[in-house]
Amino acid sequence: MASHRRPKQPSRTRVTVLTTAAAAAVAFSAQAANAAPSEKPSKDEVKSKVDALYEQAEQATEKLDGAQEKQEKLQKEISTIQDNVARGQEELNKLRDGLGTMASAQYRTGGIDPSIQLFLSSDPSDYLDKASTMDQLSAQQVEALTKIQSKQRELAQERAEASTKLKDLSATRAELKKKKDEVKAKLASAQKLLNTLTAAEKAALDQEQANAASRSTSRVNLGNTGSASSRAAAAFAAGQTKIGSPYVYGASGPSSFDCSGFTSWAYAQAGVSIPRTSEAQANAGTRIYSESDLKVGDLVIFYGDYHHVGLYAGNGQVLHAPHTGAVVRYESIGNMPFQFGVRI
Repeated sequence: MASHRRPKQPSRTRVTVLTTAAAAAVAFSAQAANAAPSEKPSKDEVKSKVDALYEQAEQATEKLDGAQEKQEKLQKEISTIQDNVARGQEELNKLRDGLGTMASAQYRTGGIDPSIQLFLSSDPSDYLDKASTMDQLSAQQVEALTKIQSKQRELAQERAEASTKLKDLSATRAELKKKKDEVKAKLASAQKLLNTLTAAEKAALDQEQANAASRSTSRVNLGNTGSASSRAAAAFAAGQTKIGSPYVYGASGPSSFDCSGFTSWAYAQAGVSIPRTSEAQANAGTRIYSESDLKVGDLVIFYGDYHHVGLYAGNGQVLHAPHTGAVVRYESIGNMPFQFGVRI
């Protein structure tokens, strides 16, 4: 006969747990439904975040400029070495041909000396070390063999140097790509933030930028401050002709600039070559640690890592290429953390 058992009832503890979980789920759903959407950042908050991203992009830009400069230098050095190797190989071939001509002459006059046969069938570097019949060679043959040995050593060294520099170039190119990607990422993040603004807010930011440039230009009076030198005055005068030119990362003129591209271009117009990056420009002359001692045309270095540079304009002002989205303009030296000036 079949057994009829009563279904097992859930325990009171299990019912309590399930009831509590269900209540929590309902409460969470209600909170999620009633939660207010995250507030859109204000225009000023966006500007602050964008400015921070622009500063980070400028830091990466100066590293990019340094990698670019190193790449160009390495390419020139490698090209020079390769040209030297090509010329050296030609000279080596001529030396070997000359020795071959001497051997041919010996053959016609009575056979090739065994020592010459040994040389022609082996590496002359090994030959000179091993030959025990040097006294059987003529002075002209000894000189030719010595030159060949010397030229081979020289070519081996130059080829090794070229190989090392090619590896360095490969690493530099990788660093260059990394910094380019870093700059692009920062600028893309800044643009994404700017895209959250309304058309009216964007127009207001653009107007603030234009007003800042206009105010800084109108309040600079250079009559009260002398120039550091005639060359510094010429560099500053050249820089003034570029007021209003846009900041573009990696640019060094003549129509757009980054910060160190602007200062190096200005000094180049005065016939003075200074390093390409702000970090290198910080070591390009005599440091001036007091703002009161600065003169027109001195380089002015900002931030602890020296990632920004401008030209001193007198009366507490600096002429510089500020950051992406801005143009070459005057600005108060107090708007950025001043480190020191550099007198070229």
